[in-house]
Amino acid sequence: METTRLSSKGQVILPKQIRTAHKWEPGVEFSVEDTPEGVLLRPIKPFKPARLEDLFGCTRYDGPRKTIEDMDAAVAAGVKATYDRD
Repeated sequence: METTRLSSKGQVILPKQIRTAHKWEPGVEFSVEDTPEGVLLRPIKPFKPARLEDLFGCTRYDGPRKTIEDMDAAVAAGVKATYDRD
């Protein structure tokens, strides 16, 4: 059994053997659960990669085509409406 220590910043180092066995790289996020036996760490799995074909249907627009200039103007108007102060 390996041991580790809590730092003054509240950080715990997971032993390299455990990180390697689970293929945990720097930046892996964990959920932290307080249990009667102690603290349980579970890696949070990222979303599966999505393909454009899987998402394309949610962007359906049946009106006339918009130009880049039309879209830029709409974004600018939205920002102005949100942040403009009298």
